[in-house]
Amino acid sequence: MSIRKLHGDERGSISIVSVFAVMFLAMLLGMVMNVGRHVDGKIRMQNAADAAAYSGGVVLARGMNTLAFTNHLLCDVFAVTAFLREARDQNAASYAPGILAAWSKVAPIFSSSGFPKFTALGSAIQQKVPLEQKMVDRYSAWAKSVSAQVLPMMEEILAEELIPKYQRAVVVAFPEIAQAAARETAARNGDPDHRRGPMFGVLWRTDARPVGGDADSGYSPDDRTLPVIDPELDSVANQEQYVGMAVEQRRTLSHKYLDDWNAELLSAFDQVAKMSQFAGLWRSFTCGYLEKLLTEEYPRSNLPFVIHENPLQTANSNTTLQKHYTYISVVYWKKLPEAAPGLFKNPLEADAQAFAEVHLFIPRNRLGWVPEGGSGGGGPNHSPLGGVPGEIAFVPMDQPVDNVGNGSGSGGTRWVVGRVGGPTVWNLLNQSWNCQLAPATQPALATILQSDPGLPGFNNAQYKLPNLGGLSSEEIQQISPH
Repeated sequence: MSIRKLHGDERGSISIVSVFAVMFLAMLLGMVMNVGRHVDGKIRMQNAADAAAYSGGVVLARGMNTLAFTNHLLCDVFAVTAFLREARDQNAASYAPGILAAWSKVAPIFSSSGFPKFTALGSAIQQKVPLEQKMVDRYSAWAKSVSAQVLPMMEEILAEELIPKYQRAVVVAFPEIAQAAARETAARNGDPDHRRGPMFGVLWRTDARPVGGDADSGYSPDDRTLPVIDPELDSVANQEQYVGMAVEQRRTLSHKYLDDWNAELLSAFDQVAKMSQFAGLWRSFTCGYLEKLLTEEYPRSNLPFVIHENPLQTANSNTTLQKHYTYISVVYWKKLPEAAPGLFKNPLEADAQAFAEVHLFIPRNRLGWVPEGGSGGGGPNHSPLGGVPGEIAFVPMDQPVDNVGNGSGSGGTRWVVGRVGGPTVWNLLNQSWNCQLAPATQPALATILQSDPGLPGFNNAQYKLPNLGGLSSEEIQQISPH
């Protein structure tokens, strides 16, 4: 009788079901927690890889812009030195009195000609000659006083080659700064670490070597992080070609800066004091001093740095871009401790990794409104030699832009869509170098992921690298198409 009652007694059955339900829910909760933590870690690592790549790329782009700026500075120093040498020697001023004396002799002839216009001209010449001589004397005195203070410094800069020395320091220092930026960015993205230890970031070159290091202090451009050549010291094939390029760039830009200085400082003589011919004489003598500096005193020294390989001028531009203008960032983080290690286990032996790719490049001019038949390259005085970030279209103040697109401004100017911005030439006179993230498609990616960067702090953390077993970069992209 009691056995039959036991078969029909359902008391306590819900407790057994509850135990199994609680166990199942606990396992489900552990699984959800693990998945969430792994997803969070993966997102944080990928964000860190992107940020490390971009941070390092920005530093390298600034290094290129620094070299471009100092190239301009070097040429400007040549121009100012030539200008101040003429200010010191006063060659143009020595000819002006003779020229003005000739005008003084001619003035009475005009005055006694009997023609009203010539009579007035003779009187005007007699009045203007002493004024122009006074302008020449005052300008010469001012220029000589400035030369006495500034010229020794300019000549010291050239004699000691201070600008090329600074550029060589930039070539060594900026890759190290880029590596430090990538490492610091990764470390900050790894906080809090959830018992995983510090996150470590490394910026790699596409030849599977970390950015920076001893290679950047040598004289082989192929071992250098920044794609630049020091034409004075580097050992490179076709060196004379690079020297010739640097000499021509220096000459062109130095003369441009000298013309700018003369146009700015001689404007009064160009407009109201033409009789003395002081402006033309000054320009001739300053050009002579500049040519002497460039061809006699410093023919193969104080040369500007030049670009290593212009991808737009090579047979295979993609190969050049991958070799000299592309970098890979990889972040490393120890495996995440499982929430329920008895139930869940990470099957991977290696620690976690994430990667990203960054390119150095000269951006193409953006689209914008420009005057029809005009250019958005920075205005009528714009030069394609250089440029600064943020150059925009030159818009005259008397031409409103409220009728762009299908109308015309005052004076019949029609506005159309065109390219707006600075120069797009890939060289080291362009100060518009930038960087951008891109999908990681480098053939060396698999090698990089398995390589020890050998940097301080990496071995101490004992990160475990993967063994990809011959996995190609194309197969890695199928697994992780970032």
